[in-house]
Amino acid sequence: MSTKANKSKKQNIKPVNNPAVVNVKRITPKWFYVIAVLIPILFFILLEFGLRMFNYGQNIEQWVKVTDSQYMLNPDIAYRYFYSTKGIPYSSKDLFYIHKRPNTFRVFVLGESSAAGFPSSPNGTFPRYIEKRLQLLYPEKNIEMVNLAMSAINTYTLLDLLPGVIEQKPDLVIFYTGHNEYYGALGVGSMESLGAYRGVVNLMLSLNKYKTVELLRNTIKSAMGLFSGSNEGKHGTLMSRMAKDQYIPLNSTTFDLGLKQFEGNMRDMLDMLKKNKIPVIMGNLTCNLLDQKPFISDKSGKTASAMLVYKKAEEKLAQGNITEAKKLFIKAKDLDILRFRAPEQINNLISELGKEYKIPVVNIDSGFCAISKYGVPGDDLMTDHLHPTIGGYNFMGKLYFDQMVKSNYLPAKYSANITMDEQDKFALSKLKFSHLDSLISRYRITILKCDWPYIEKQLPLPEVLNKFNIRNYLDSLSLYVIDSKMTWEKAHRSAAAWYLAHGRTEDFIYEMDLLIDVYPIITEYYQLTYNQLLKIKAFDKAYYYLEKEHQITPNAFNTKWLGIIDLSQNRIENCIKYLEESLGFNNSDAQILYNLAGAYAKHNNLNKALIKVNQCVSVNPNFPGALQLQAQLKAIAR
Repeated sequence: MSTKANKSKKQNIKPVNNPAVVNVKRITPKWFYVIAVLIPILFFILLEFGLRMFNYGQNIEQWVKVTDSQYMLNPDIAYRYFYSTKGIPYSSKDLFYIHKRPNTFRVFVLGESSAAGFPSSPNGTFPRYIEKRLQLLYPEKNIEMVNLAMSAINTYTLLDLLPGVIEQKPDLVIFYTGHNEYYGALGVGSMESLGAYRGVVNLMLSLNKYKTVELLRNTIKSAMGLFSGSNEGKHGTLMSRMAKDQYIPLNSTTFDLGLKQFEGNMRDMLDMLKKNKIPVIMGNLTCNLLDQKPFISDKSGKTASAMLVYKKAEEKLAQGNITEAKKLFIKAKDLDILRFRAPEQINNLISELGKEYKIPVVNIDSGFCAISKYGVPGDDLMTDHLHPTIGGYNFMGKLYFDQMVKSNYLPAKYSANITMDEQDKFALSKLKFSHLDSLISRYRITILKCDWPYIEKQLPLPEVLNKFNIRNYLDSLSLYVIDSKMTWEKAHRSAAAWYLAHGRTEDFIYEMDLLIDVYPIITEYYQLTYNQLLKIKAFDKAYYYLEKEHQITPNAFNTKWLGIIDLSQNRIENCIKYLEESLGFNNSDAQILYNLAGAYAKHNNLNKALIKVNQCVSVNPNFPGALQLQAQLKAIAR
């Protein structure tokens, strides 16, 4: 080979990297990459475990145990949906059994503030009316009406709660929802937002069960508070805080997103219920059209002025043209760019979904129009822009119940021959709503209308207090409830005590009956009532509460007094049954033994009577009348 060829060959030879270096790059162990991936995963697992072990943050599990056998919706559940808002809403605290008992008819109600009964909650709601009708027709059944509705939420919350509802095996689910789709928590126009797209929002809601996500949320919240301030420091009603300056013109992008949000979430819920073969009833929405002017008109010129359309509606009504007036009132409501009242498209969607899924839809709006003074819902049925009066809520309950009958959603046919009108009158007579409740409702509405958007600027506190016209103790109790300084339950207990101190026994009983009606398993309410009635020797009235407590929790006291009162009324067999039961709790009570001896003597069972009086004397030889009765029975026995 020539020298020239050798040179050419050398020139074509490329330098080779260090073989050792090449080998290191090519044979990196696979476990190295596995560990690199596992380290952050392991970190978050350990972080989640640590947060749970130290009980970090809020308990936002869906259900909490109230007794060993009963659940209610977690009062703190709203922390899942309200990240920065102070004063979260809560539900009616309705109870149901963890293990569904035989012969139970269980209904869940899902909705917003109107379904929750604002401003008349917790006892002035349409589910309460339904419950009373069911209790009348099915006295042998366990009726469980569970109202999960809360203020300032929307279908995002309902969709998040529904899987937990389905697990509880409801016999029926009732919906009344749609007014809060824009400004309710996580809605497209809400101050509490995770964005405008359903997929992202629902994904975040599904991750809420992890404490790590809660830690991340709280960290972001704290960081944002350092730079822009937090919504927690703001004052005013929940309504004003959730929607301040969030204007949504008709047919705008945000408007359409709200409709898609509602339809998508409702479809997901109806699909789940259909899959689980759970009956459903939906209701369309009503609101105050006649006496609620549009809050804000669009001044951009892109849409007609809501206020001008409203004035035209008033003119048509004055002319007696109710049909045209109603169309214009609806149009004015839809043109209102502050969307506290659902647009008519929401009702159209409810109707379409009902037809598609073959689900009954209660026409609440038509029902309200039918009984309104001018054929258009106004202040005669509404307390504000969309929340019904107590009469309006009862009417809603009637409409839903009538649909339950029509759709054959009730249990097997009831045996009692009771007309629909008689059922309605009975339900209304059993609903408890006291003067204190009326005050609380009135004050809630007063506060609502002393803030934006009813007025441009929130009224100073002294001016609001002047509107309350506080004159007596009950007025003060109402204000404490409104200001969250006293619970609704405690206020009613305080009112009952006040009535009792002023000799108003019937008012005392009514307040206690109201508490028992809402919270029937709290035995303390029965005890407070019958103890006071026993003090004033109102034995017949006390008997009812003793018996009711006995049905929940038999004890030495209620069995003893039931027996004593039965003995005084000559109900001897009942007397013996209760007093023998009472001995099982306390076999050394001389009074029980003495009364049992008397009861057996009246029942002509002299041997048992003598045994009981001997036991009485053995326990307490000085018990009044015991030795005399013993001598009489011994003489007869000879």
